[in-house]
Amino acid sequence: MTRRVLIVTHGGRPEAVAALTEAMRELTAAGFEVALHDDDLAESFGDHMSAVRAREGVTDSEVVMVLGGDGTILRAAELTHGTRVPLLGVNLGHVGFLAESEREDLHLAVQRLAERDYVVEERSVVDVHVHRPGEDEPVTGWALNEATVEKARRERVIEVAIGVDGRPLSSFGCDGVVLSTSTGSTAHAFSAGGPVMWPDVDGVLLVPLSAHALFARPLVIGPGSAYTVKVLERSPMPGILTCDGRRSIELPVGSRVEVRRGSTPLRFARLSPAPFTDRLVSKFSLPVVGWREAASARDEKEG
Repeated sequence: MTRRVLIVTHGGRPEAVAALTEAMRELTAAGFEVALHDDDLAESFGDHMSAVRAREGVTDSEVVMVLGGDGTILRAAELTHGTRVPLLGVNLGHVGFLAESEREDLHLAVQRLAERDYVVEERSVVDVHVHRPGEDEPVTGWALNEATVEKARRERVIEVAIGVDGRPLSSFGCDGVVLSTSTGSTAHAFSAGGPVMWPDVDGVLLVPLSAHALFARPLVIGPGSAYTVKVLERSPMPGILTCDGRRSIELPVGSRVEVRRGSTPLRFARLSPAPFTDRLVSKFSLPVVGWREAASARDEKEG
């Protein structure tokens, strides 16, 4: 039976074009049928038919190979969400936390794929329900990294109320709130001062953005709980909800956003059994040798 790989890449970058040419050559030589998905893939918030239309042919693929950085992988995730087809990321970006392979290892990645020498790992997403004033039914969406409620304009803060499992917790003015999966804890939430969560932590993280409050610390809830973020009537401006930096919906004053762990995870093809600690050290170039050890090594060398 013919094995099929669907490639998603950032077509406007010269390095992506070069990587695409090599990947197609390597995959074809390994016996794969190769298809290229060159649409924008832009899925709008709540328009689930757009995802259905974009996914045509995806379920016939063994793997969706992504040539690019984390942004391209998030774009490709809109293709595979709701399917059992895994993503295999080849990093062409700067950090590439979601990628499994680097550009220089593309040949090896294809070889491992051809030999079925990989495992499939599931990553949780968050499901998002938006209740807006005057609308009977909520608008639904999802995110792999994070759902972010932010002020719609720069000049004023947005006033929000935070709740957990239907119980009020706190309210404050802020620039916004990031609601993140463990996968997304190294993305926007990390930049906002949130903790790094290991991928197997089955929780949802909340990180306030520039909150005007004494109690506005990052929070982590378990898989059975849910956050609510309400844009209060006293808020001087409306908000906007953005999922993974791609899909947005306006939040008029009085809107309520509910975020909980999603029921349908995303699947990733993994080539390396290296622990997340090693990935963290590599991607952030962390100094694993302390200054005392470094000084001792220098003294020994000079001695």
